[in-house]
Amino acid sequence: MIREINSDIFCKMLISAAANLSNHRQEVDNMNVFPVPDGDTGTNMSMTIDACENAVVENSHLSISQLAKAVANAALRGARGNSGVILSQLLRGMQKALTNSECIDCKIVSLAFQNAAKSAYKAVMKPTEGTILTVAREMAECAAKHENDFEDIVDFVAVVAKAGKDALLKTPEMLPQLKQAGVVDSGGQGLIYLVEGALHTLKTGNVIEREIAKNIPAAPAAANVDIENLTFQYCTECIIEKKDKTCDSFELKMKLEPKGDSMVVVDDEEVIKIHIHTNNPDYVLAEALKYGELYSVKIENMKLQHNNIINTSDEKQKTNTAEVKPTEAKKYGFICVAAGDGIVETFKNLGVDCVIKGGQTMNPSTDDILSAMESINAENIYVFPNNKNIIMASEQAKDLSDKNVYVIPTKSITQAMSCILTFDESNEPNDNYEAMVSVIDDVKSAQITYAVRDTVVDDFEIKPDDILGIIEGKIQSVDSTVNESVLNVIDKMIDEESSVITLFFGEDVSENDANELGAVLEEKYDECDVYIHFGGQPVYYYLISIE
Repeated sequence: MIREINSDIFCKMLISAAANLSNHRQEVDNMNVFPVPDGDTGTNMSMTIDACENAVVENSHLSISQLAKAVANAALRGARGNSGVILSQLLRGMQKALTNSECIDCKIVSLAFQNAAKSAYKAVMKPTEGTILTVAREMAECAAKHENDFEDIVDFVAVVAKAGKDALLKTPEMLPQLKQAGVVDSGGQGLIYLVEGALHTLKTGNVIEREIAKNIPAAPAAANVDIENLTFQYCTECIIEKKDKTCDSFELKMKLEPKGDSMVVVDDEEVIKIHIHTNNPDYVLAEALKYGELYSVKIENMKLQHNNIINTSDEKQKTNTAEVKPTEAKKYGFICVAAGDGIVETFKNLGVDCVIKGGQTMNPSTDDILSAMESINAENIYVFPNNKNIIMASEQAKDLSDKNVYVIPTKSITQAMSCILTFDESNEPNDNYEAMVSVIDDVKSAQITYAVRDTVVDDFEIKPDDILGIIEGKIQSVDSTVNESVLNVIDKMIDEESSVITLFFGEDVSENDANELGAVLEEKYDECDVYIHFGGQPVYYYLISIE
């Protein structure tokens, strides 16, 4: 019988949870409702919890409450995709329940489940039942109902986990698209694997071994940054546990500000969190130590990590041997998420400062987006996620940044391009934001890809290798050839007001084939201007927009 969980068991539970999800990552990815090769829920959740595992390893000597803070912070910054952001909020809720805890009993476990569910629901603007939220909520409700019925935490968590599995099995009855596709909610399944991994350690005392060695796609990255632009070389972070709870961080901010840039200092009742780019990390840590004990210390040499972001700014920072001075701040900066050399080059030509290489199947983390924000010396920054699964991480990065950031909720690269063309530098920041958001719905977007499994979606009977035409997130065409699918999709999208048809062809389409298709489209839709561009994007044969 286990009446209480100590910090050692807690560490092992978190590591087992991460390993169990990693071992089932591909299975969760394959539970995508659409039978297309871009399922990434398992990957996003696994990469998010792996960031937490790293924090566990680095902070295993800390108390449970301190460890939980380190894990929640790692999840917040490491979150990828909507499922990863929701997972980070679940862990943040758990952390609040463990504040000041030296050990965990059944009542604290119950509070952790309840706080986790509440935090996740608050993070989603329009919560949908039949998802990971439902699984989290029903586990929380079970925990609250039975917290006084058990002394043995193992038995208690087993009952809560069963409630979660029962809720997961009900998700197809709540969401018709799940039932039609013959799958349960992938995010909910990922959460169950996490809970079952932790439960394994409670039952056996052992840590689950990874069956696959973190064979997860590398973090979104891209071509080289001009590293001469790095004024301050070391990204320095730490958390201070205050020795005097009444002190504030104002004096510390004043001391650190001349030593770097991109500084963020967050002060709450018990801790101060510091992030700064500096050439003197030793000075930063020495000053921080005056305020209390340090943990979650991280110093990263950004010159060695510069491939994470494509910096397309043509501005060069002036340097000399005596002093390194930052460039003068400009009024506006732009960040886009994109995949494909041609698409990246197009954004560069449109004046985008930073392109984070990623998108479907390669969702950047909150920290990737935050780093991009910090790399731009601009008074106002606009972020274009270009994928519905990256919007939440972008908003989370915005909340962590001390800069004036606007997230434009673009779901496709063609929407972002239209938004950028709408931008007027003479306008005020909020006026530009409203103008760009207003044109999003004017752009009709579609993708052409292929099916990876048998299924039925919206009454379409789909077989492997069928060519799928997806319009605004819904399958609208199932065909035998790529060109046939393009023509069917455009027929459904075009109307009397349409004047421009744009296609970006992917890495699996030849330029000759794309141009031949373009000629067909020009003849068929002679009242529209047709543009064919090399995109180089993976997964999708064509990205299509009609305006």
